[in-house]
Amino acid sequence: MTRTDLVVSAPVGIVRQKAGWDDWVMRAGLVVLGLYLAITIVLPLWSMLSKSLEDHSGAFVGLANYSAYASNPVLVRSILNSLTVAGVTTAITLALAFVYAYGLTRSRMPGRGLFRAVAMIPLLAPSLLPAISLIYLFGNQGVIRDWLMGWSVYGPIGIVMGEVFYTFPHALMILTTALAVADQRLYEAADCLGATRFRRFMTVTLPGARYGLVSAGFVVFTLVMTDFGVPKVIGGSYDVLATDVYKQVVGQQNFQMGAVVSAVLLIPAILAFAVDRIIQRRQVSQLGGRAVSFRPSAEPLRDWTLFAVCAAVALVLLAMLGMAGFASLVKFWPYNLELGLRHYSFDLMDGGGWGSYWNSLKMASWTAVIGTAVIFTGAWMIEKSRGAGPLRTACHLLAMLPMAVPGLVLGLAYIFFFNPAGNPLSFLYGTLAILVMNSIAHFYTVSHLTAVTALKQIDPEFESVSASLKIPAYTTFLRVTVPVCLPAILGISIYLFINAMTTVSGVVFLYSPDTTLASIAVLNMDDAGDIAPAAAMAMMIVYTSAAVKLIHATATGGLLRVTQRWRAR
Repeated sequence: MTRTDLVVSAPVGIVRQKAGWDDWVMRAGLVVLGLYLAITIVLPLWSMLSKSLEDHSGAFVGLANYSAYASNPVLVRSILNSLTVAGVTTAITLALAFVYAYGLTRSRMPGRGLFRAVAMIPLLAPSLLPAISLIYLFGNQGVIRDWLMGWSVYGPIGIVMGEVFYTFPHALMILTTALAVADQRLYEAADCLGATRFRRFMTVTLPGARYGLVSAGFVVFTLVMTDFGVPKVIGGSYDVLATDVYKQVVGQQNFQMGAVVSAVLLIPAILAFAVDRIIQRRQVSQLGGRAVSFRPSAEPLRDWTLFAVCAAVALVLLAMLGMAGFASLVKFWPYNLELGLRHYSFDLMDGGGWGSYWNSLKMASWTAVIGTAVIFTGAWMIEKSRGAGPLRTACHLLAMLPMAVPGLVLGLAYIFFFNPAGNPLSFLYGTLAILVMNSIAHFYTVSHLTAVTALKQIDPEFESVSASLKIPAYTTFLRVTVPVCLPAILGISIYLFINAMTTVSGVVFLYSPDTTLASIAVLNMDDAGDIAPAAAMAMMIVYTSAAVKLIHATATGGLLRVTQRWRAR
């Protein structure tokens, strides 16, 4: 052995020993992550599915409950109703979102930044808010009730209108991403061949965005099928699956049938998720190495036409929000339109008072802090650990599972798992902690994918160099990974906060009198007939979400500069 061999082999042995120690730590972390995901996702779902196979005494009855469900025409009609409103809403939302996204990405119309910001407004509000606004607009004493030409807003019409408002930004974000990427050369070739605008659209634009359209369609369809807020407030006697679960559990205390309906509700969500994943795998890159990014040229007729359409959509979104805000300030609708803050005296109303608002603020804050730490650290261990392939795959699959589980189903599953006295974790039931756990689990997948995407952008050479310098993996994580991925981390935190503030379905079964949330207070006030206070509490959620979003955007730049300077040291 030469001196060169000694010099080379010695560090290699040290690196392998250090990498081996880090690898064992990573594996232990993955085991802990897997146990956490099993406790917060898998075991509750298993408890719910098991409950659907039992009778009221807890005895196993197989598929008898499902047979009883299939033989009940009222419950079966709910499936058809859910499919109907979901299909109609998906068609309308996709059409509006595609034109809107086309205007933002494929035109030079004025005000694109403003239109983009307005389109995201529904994300700041609970799904109950558009339903409340529709009551004030088209209800029995609505401002423009005559516009429905005698049709009632309480039923499928109101549900579809409210769901379009609720799902529009979700579809828009996907379609904007799909349309933002295009090869300029394809359009130049189409022009050289003398293709008309319509043919160019059908042969170049539409095929390039087809995967985005399909993905957005499945997202919207799933959101409508599983949403609880809109049909609960404005559905009237038009039952859907989500409200059936609520009626079976809260109204009739029939937990077994509630579990059956929840299992049925899982089917379309899982199918939509599976098909979407298959389609994403078939998607090909729109930009090659020689591609030229598409830059729209100025075409006044097209640009101003799209401006008019986008302005109309934005105006409707603002009108929905503005109607709820106005109703929350009116003294006595529609007889006394004096403005004031009497409806914001929540302590005088049924629903939890101001305490419910502060509970929501605490729950959303803890969800953002704990959820961001757990999700990003878990994604880092899955992405950066070496070896333990099956363990990494299992953790990744568990992290993807919540995407296919509606919030209403997950909330009911938590009752079956955490409520029984035999469970050592039963002390969590009825506390703020279980609401935080549920919210993290409910919104885990999107945050996980965001973290994984950010981590994939970091060159693996960082870990190799750190190992060669005998630097522990956690040091590299804190000194390199976290600062580089800080934009994604901040994005995950604000995503978790806003969704925790606005969620209804995920927590409607889990709150106690001491942990009533603002979104639940809106629901309770509406049930009690206090629609104006319900609108006021819904607007408080919007104001809080908007303020936190603004603070987040303002603080992001400063935090990035500080961390970059700290990392440079």
